[in-house]
Amino acid sequence: MAELSSQPLQRTPLYELHRSLGAKLVPFAGYEMPVQYPQGILAEHLHTRSKAGLFDVSHMGQVKLSGAAVAEALETLCPGDIRGLGAMRQRYTLFTNEAGGILDDLMVTNAGDHLFVVVNAACKAADIAHLEARIGARAKIEVLGGRALLALQGPAAAAVMARLAPETPAMTFMTAASASLAGIPCFLTRSGYTGEDGFEISVPADRAEALARRLLAEPEVAPIGLGARDSLRLEAGLCLYGHDIDTTTTVIEADLAWAFGKRRRVEGGFPGAAVLQRQLAEGAPRKRVGILPEGRAPAREHTEIVAGGRRIGEVTSGGFGPSVNGPIAMGYVETAFAAPGTAVELVVRGTPRPAKIVKLPFVAPRYHRGA
Repeated sequence: MAELSSQPLQRTPLYELHRSLGAKLVPFAGYEMPVQYPQGILAEHLHTRSKAGLFDVSHMGQVKLSGAAVAEALETLCPGDIRGLGAMRQRYTLFTNEAGGILDDLMVTNAGDHLFVVVNAACKAADIAHLEARIGARAKIEVLGGRALLALQGPAAAAVMARLAPETPAMTFMTAASASLAGIPCFLTRSGYTGEDGFEISVPADRAEALARRLLAEPEVAPIGLGARDSLRLEAGLCLYGHDIDTTTTVIEADLAWAFGKRRRVEGGFPGAAVLQRQLAEGAPRKRVGILPEGRAPAREHTEIVAGGRRIGEVTSGGFGPSVNGPIAMGYVETAFAAPGTAVELVVRGTPRPAKIVKLPFVAPRYHRGA
């Protein structure tokens, strides 16, 4: 999980809390972040699946976009239907390049008088520059550097939130609300990166530690680090930018066509639109798939995938899935080999090991979509 950098590491507003909780801190995306706490990654993962985990995701970029035609402006950079996004609704979308490749994936919320955007930590400087260069004349771009971001995830998350803000259980997946949590004004979305029900909470940075401690005081809540965050999202079949998606993978290859708005498929108007329209019609040369290795040996990133004695792809994320009690992986294979049930081999430490292509996700999502 560690990423090395020659630049001084930044610290989130929860840095001292992490230290007080005995977290193991590592460099990640330019920040000193908790990879795990004393209970360990396996326990943290299973706790999130059964109760509620609290994640510090303050390294992510929070951006406010405003202007009379801000939705139209943002649509020139991504394939998502931003104009059709209802008030206090959230949508997943992607910044694309002229080849249909992915510059970053992001969450966009219609906050009423502006768009609230969350981008990946490692990409946020490039994303801000991209926004300024491409739509800076049409939209006001404000980096919300004075805010932290927490994620409360797991089946007990809604019950915990209800104790602090009784109106939050009425929220459904991918909706947003402003609410006071323990007397602290916050902006919430019912979303996350684990496949579980949960909330992401944008909070003033100087109140973040107080809110985190209040949440951790609830009996169901435990602090969770980057290690379990990674295994949770892998089980949920969710992409990690820079690993499963990047500038060389197209939206269609990444099996993210659902993020390509129906109206946008017809009208285009964003970088790489023609490439993605063609791949929708004719198919892409490769596809992101789930991979289930036989046995107990995990297949890590860059492991070769072979079939019939030749290379057909590569693993992009892999490891142990605590909820499935075995190794899991995902990666890209030639489209002819992408059907679930297809037998393949993974070259682990020079030895081909049997595996099969499976449908993602490995663990069924439990998002709260309402009654």
